[in-house]
Amino acid sequence: MSLPQPKSKRLDFHAVPAEEQLSRADEFLELMNSRRTVRDYSSANVPLELIEKAVATAGTAPSGANMQPWRFVIVRDPEVKRKIREAAEKEEHESYNGRMSEKWLRRLAVLGTDEHKPFLEIAPYLIVVFRINSVEEDGETEPTYYSQESVGIAVGILLAALHNMGLATLTHTPSPMKFLQEILGRPKNEVPFVLIPVGYPAADARVPDISRKSLDQIAVVV
Repeated sequence: MSLPQPKSKRLDFHAVPAEEQLSRADEFLELMNSRRTVRDYSSANVPLELIEKAVATAGTAPSGANMQPWRFVIVRDPEVKRKIREAAEKEEHESYNGRMSEKWLRRLAVLGTDEHKPFLEIAPYLIVVFRINSVEEDGETEPTYYSQESVGIAVGILLAALHNMGLATLTHTPSPMKFLQEILGRPKNEVPFVLIPVGYPAADARVPDISRKSLDQIAVVV
């Protein structure tokens, strides 16, 4: 079997002084610690350029075999958003009224969530992230490698980029999500991964009074 030869170029790396490393770390931690999941949105317009730059930033994520198995569909058409809301609420109704276990519902109760998702129409944008599970080349189908992990990393970077711009987000995963594939006309190799409303929070927006785990609860040094 003949394999292609690797190509490389010199790394463009700029060293950061130790004291600046720490200040950058503190500033970024403080910024990200202010990030909250938002369900109350303003309909105020957001420049499309901001959304596109955030998606471009997400596209810098590492991926298995550099296959970059993601597709970001930016939805701003009110009619398409309406269809997505209706389909999502239909699935959520089934979930809240039979699919979810009592333990799951108990976890969600403290967050105040239910089957009603008005933010899907109010937020100026919905970013629907799809995981590309296979590609076709020279008439043959090949799976994308570590696509689940790769897309997850890209979504994390996307959320950080949007928060850095001063925009609010929510990760919404109605289950099942095949309706997103159908409404948005995506091919069968693009599997819905997450639905992210994006915009400014409403003036009276509220969030659950919850806390994050401390460092010693999530990190182990060996």
